[in-house]
Amino acid sequence: MKKAFVIGALLVVLTLSLGGSVASKGTDNGATYEQLRLFTEVLSIVQNQYVDEVPPKDLIYSAIKGTLRGLDPHSSFLDPESYREMQVETSGSFGGLGIEITLKDDILTVVSPIEGTPAYRAGLQTGDRIIKIDGLSTKDMQLPDAVKRMRGKPGTKVTITVAREGWTEPKDFDITREQIRVQSVRSADLGGGIAYVKLRQFQEQTPGDLSGTLEKAAKSGMKALLLDLRNNPGGLLTAAVEVTEEFVDDGKLVVYTEGRVRNQNMRFTAHAKKSYPTLPMVVLVNQGSASASEIVAGALQDWKRAIVLGTQTFGKGSVQTIIPLSDGSGLRLTTAKYFTPNGRSIHGKGITPDIVVELPKDAQKDRQPSLDPMEDLKKDLQVQRAIDVIKTMRIIEQQRPPQNLQGQVRPQ
Repeated sequence: MKKAFVIGALLVVLTLSLGGSVASKGTDNGATYEQLRLFTEVLSIVQNQYVDEVPPKDLIYSAIKGTLRGLDPHSSFLDPESYREMQVETSGSFGGLGIEITLKDDILTVVSPIEGTPAYRAGLQTGDRIIKIDGLSTKDMQLPDAVKRMRGKPGTKVTITVAREGWTEPKDFDITREQIRVQSVRSADLGGGIAYVKLRQFQEQTPGDLSGTLEKAAKSGMKALLLDLRNNPGGLLTAAVEVTEEFVDDGKLVVYTEGRVRNQNMRFTAHAKKSYPTLPMVVLVNQGSASASEIVAGALQDWKRAIVLGTQTFGKGSVQTIIPLSDGSGLRLTTAKYFTPNGRSIHGKGITPDIVVELPKDAQKDRQPSLDPMEDLKKDLQVQRAIDVIKTMRIIEQQRPPQNLQGQVRPQ
């Protein structure tokens, strides 16, 4: 399988040639150079006549940021420090608050807090609009700048001012930064042969951790699986593909991307060595399920491998290519969109569950996880509805003629 890395929201790290082969055939180079003359003219005037002297590097960086901001919320410029920091986001260990953020309608918005992190414990929720960071307005603030301001040494505090639907005024959240170590896979035995597996994020180690978890569950008598992708903001594209191939037959398409440049048109198919292609499954999703989570849910839904249950997902379906630049900075540029096996574009739409189960509006209000995770699952309306669906699926499976599964888990 071709390796591609997805950073935070879905970032494919590639090395691109910036020569003529990248340009569209329809590009009018003459018009482009004419506009560049205008740019250099303005740059010269600013350097010579602006009231304060501004370093040329700062002017260029600001011009680049403005250019990218005019494209879409996910394209941005990474100065050398931001570029270095970006490379730790998928390692599973980094300093900060533990939230995935994006720009939605030009407003800094929480995609999802990662379970078990300071942001999650503080009560931040999907859809929260961050209007200030330490008193500084986030209006016109780019994503890398916001991420940089929220990160810091463990033990230090940051104040996040949040506006939320239903609130009459914004509220401040004082959150202490921690070294974020996200264990991406959590599991439980729900009884009756039903295994529960929650994926918090798609990291490098996630496929291996999931494989080990499933193998252990199979030895303990797993007959069905409840895969929880709620509030999973995404991560590595390769991890999403490898997770999906645990459950679909070898050679089946998982996801494909389409862009203007030929090398952005990629297809990712399953290359499973050990998998569970007949295991009855339900996948849980919600508004905090984004990017890589939507790839997994969409593929399993298209191949009719699982029932998707919950609420509409976030709708992050564009590919951001990270292009290293000559001075150690980087360009984060939207270069493609991804599509499910059936050709559905999720971008801006999300995945619609097969079974919609809304949680009560106050379900996450002042959430305080109990010391016993099983108690939380028993109180979880979506989990309990998923268990009912799985029981129905198993009854249907038992009425079918037995099959030779060649070592795979056999539904009973």
